[in-house]
Amino acid sequence: MLKSRSFVKKTKRGAVVKVVREHYLRDDVWTGWQGEKRVSCADPFVENVAARKSTLCPFKHLLVPDTNVVLHQIDVLEFHGIAGLILLQTVLEEVKHRNLPVYKRIREQLDDQNRCFYVLSNEHHKDMYVEREKDESANDRNDRAIRVATAWCAHKFADYKVVLLTNDNANKEKASLAGLLTFTMRQYVESLSDYPELVDKLSQAEEGNTKRDGDSEKVFPEYLSSARLHAGIKSGKLVQGTYQAKRNNYLEGFMLAQDSDRQPILIQGRQNINRAVHDDIVAIEMLPENEWSYSSDIVFREDVEDAEPGEDDLETAIAGKGKNALSKTKEREPSGKVVGIIKRNWRPYCGILLPALTKHTISRIFVPAEKRVPRIRITTRQGTTLDGQRIVVSIDEWSRSSKYPQGHFVKALGPVGDKDAENEVLLLEHEIPHQQFSENVLKDLPSMPWSISAEERQKRVDLRDVCVCSVDPPGCTDIDDALHCRQLSNGNFEVGVHIADVTHFIRPGSPLDKEAINRGTTVYLVDRRIDMVPELLSSNLCSLRANEERLAMSCIWEMNEGTILQTKFHKTVIKSKAALTYEEAQLRIDDKSKVDEVTEALRLLNSLAKALRQKRLENGALVLASPEVRFDFGDESHDPINLDSKEMRETNHLVEEFMLLANISVATKIHNDFPDCAVLRRHQQPPLGKFDSLLRAAQLKGIRLEVDNGKALAQSLAKAELPDDPYFNTLLRILSTRCMMQALYFCSGTEPEENFYHYGLAASIYTHFTSPIRRYPDIMVHRLLAVAISADTTHPDMLVSRKVQELCNHFNHRHRMAQLAGRASVQLHTQIFFKGKVVCVEGYITSVQRNAISILIPRYGLETSLFLRDDEKKSVFTFNEQVPSQTAGSVRLTVFGKVKVRLQVEKRELRPDKLKVELVWPQVAGFNEGVSSPKNESKRKRKKVALD
Repeated sequence: MLKSRSFVKKTKRGAVVKVVREHYLRDDVWTGWQGEKRVSCADPFVENVAARKSTLCPFKHLLVPDTNVVLHQIDVLEFHGIAGLILLQTVLEEVKHRNLPVYKRIREQLDDQNRCFYVLSNEHHKDMYVEREKDESANDRNDRAIRVATAWCAHKFADYKVVLLTNDNANKEKASLAGLLTFTMRQYVESLSDYPELVDKLSQAEEGNTKRDGDSEKVFPEYLSSARLHAGIKSGKLVQGTYQAKRNNYLEGFMLAQDSDRQPILIQGRQNINRAVHDDIVAIEMLPENEWSYSSDIVFREDVEDAEPGEDDLETAIAGKGKNALSKTKEREPSGKVVGIIKRNWRPYCGILLPALTKHTISRIFVPAEKRVPRIRITTRQGTTLDGQRIVVSIDEWSRSSKYPQGHFVKALGPVGDKDAENEVLLLEHEIPHQQFSENVLKDLPSMPWSISAEERQKRVDLRDVCVCSVDPPGCTDIDDALHCRQLSNGNFEVGVHIADVTHFIRPGSPLDKEAINRGTTVYLVDRRIDMVPELLSSNLCSLRANEERLAMSCIWEMNEGTILQTKFHKTVIKSKAALTYEEAQLRIDDKSKVDEVTEALRLLNSLAKALRQKRLENGALVLASPEVRFDFGDESHDPINLDSKEMRETNHLVEEFMLLANISVATKIHNDFPDCAVLRRHQQPPLGKFDSLLRAAQLKGIRLEVDNGKALAQSLAKAELPDDPYFNTLLRILSTRCMMQALYFCSGTEPEENFYHYGLAASIYTHFTSPIRRYPDIMVHRLLAVAISADTTHPDMLVSRKVQELCNHFNHRHRMAQLAGRASVQLHTQIFFKGKVVCVEGYITSVQRNAISILIPRYGLETSLFLRDDEKKSVFTFNEQVPSQTAGSVRLTVFGKVKVRLQVEKRELRPDKLKVELVWPQVAGFNEGVSSPKNESKRKRKKVALD
């Protein structure tokens, strides 16, 4: 049967066009039942469904959830005790339209044969399809379609009763009148006698169990209606954008407007934030200029026993009361208030439960690990079991009458402090895909044993006789780059950078390609690596291991000292002669007795790299720094037994220079050939205002920094030395790094060429080409380069700038999350290292806030906060925002100031262990009397620690 509908519509240009839509109906749509062979579920179906025990349905039955049940109760539907689910096409299409992450989660359940979930294409079945009636809303039509499909299933599946699950009272009433068996999700879940804990997973968003706006005193202002929101945004009276809470203070944040030219808008205080949660898309109303405010410079404590950590500080500061009031010396920031939510971007949050106030209470407060998210109230009957556990909670709703959002328990991860549980927390919190690669993905891998075919060799340049070698960190198995250098007969040098040809194994649109896109990047934690591609590729077939033939994409230059004379690109076959660590390569270069081919090539490369580096620095490239540490692990415990600062050698710079040169050369090539769709990477010059606090702090040390452009900053950083403090220049470079903008991937067709500039590298154009094993943007660049040199063909999405930019946005997010996850892993293992130790060590102040200072400890690469208040009301310190500084008597704490602190891990029952930081020196009356170096330290040890 063919159903068609025609209508006219007006285009953006004002033309009127006729549109005809055809909808095909059949009577042979596969139902997954009636003796037909099942595809997604095999024999376990009947057995699993029959084994389910429900006091409401003590018979064999199938479940049909409506759209809202799937949207709001996905955590319940993912539970293994729910089986025999019929997912209607109507429901799936609506879920996909309204919430793509939930759609992906429910689709994943279809792959699990034990779940017995299957899809019924009711929209194309002649007996189940319903047309929308006159004056009927789309939602009402879909509800009717669900009821019709449920009735059809109830008639067709004679051996099983079919149950409609809906929390919509109107839908439930109509279904009952039609003779359908129907229950709410709560009724059904509570009837599952074998799974009493499943009740905790129920979302209360639809149920009306929480206090509604008319039930009690209003805590928050009412949101504007959708019509008023859209009208206000269209007229410009309201501004739409993404709300970003501060990482150290969730009662303050900024809205980043969709109009990128607009300055971030400050949103401060509970009332103005008005139930917005970090990453929500909101509509705000600008406050009058005389009500604009200032950033508070307040850091919230992490002590989870506090009801509202630091809230009184912020509210007092905003109100301008007492000595901790906000300073009126700096410029006010444009401020606004949230008047509506355009889109909630809530996700499952990891954290812990606060101790119960009474013994038998089922209402508990959940403290998220993400400090930018407010505390969440949940109802659970498993409180005593979940105390001391890392758990996952989802937000259901946030009504006007509730100080906290209402949520529900999802799952437990493990005991607080357990390394596996804490690793799981940091992966979930940073949205790192870390599941095992699916069978569908693994099927795309080449069969073993693998070798390069004769046909493939003919397409490539054979460089197996060239002395190629790789230089990487110790323990590296995903070797994606190698180098060669040899002198030519004309006196010039031939230098090659050889990068693993990952694109040979990953074809566009394949399951392996889609999974790599989703992951975006390899994530490096302290104790593990989460690969972007399966290990067979990352550590074997694509890894440029010594003495093994590998496929590569090569960039080869002819150059003299620091000047490129000619550049060529080839697909090649190489055979690395050596896979060295940085230390091994450095020892070869320094050992004058070594004159083998690999060592001589390294010496030539090192000489050329120095010339390239000098030229790059003269052009204004920045040399910045970050505190990086290396962990040593015990063989049995797998816990860190030592950590030390990473050492940079000449060989580190050697590899860096040629990787940078390759990236710049490839960027130039792909942009010339594909000016509208090249994948590039840019780094904007930071606004001068971002340097203000650093400039003021440097002036206190007699250092004047020039920040008008990159070259001026590079030159002034090179001169910034203090004779009595050799670490000062490194610290200054670390703090300068924090003033920088984030480097971003982008599509060349979306930006004018003047925006291509990479500020940190002083490069007019730049991309990422050298790490395709661990970064998907490099794979995109390899594909473009292969087409540019006629070594491969294009695929459609490569040439659509809009789609390329969407991918770039995705990879920017994944790259940022991977960085943050790596840092969180370092913090976790640093805390594990300090367990059972009391260490007294020297540090440097890196920032001064209203109620705390941040201290960097170079010895351990650790940065931590030291709070300057012993309670919420008393402080011996006075904050000066202009400098900024904290003063108590004759002691003045400023950025770059040296301090000595005592570190120890404080163990706390049912709560995460806390790294306790105490100020040893300078001594401050009324603040740190009695705090001293550990008594069991000898004078010799104390002296050594101080020097550290």
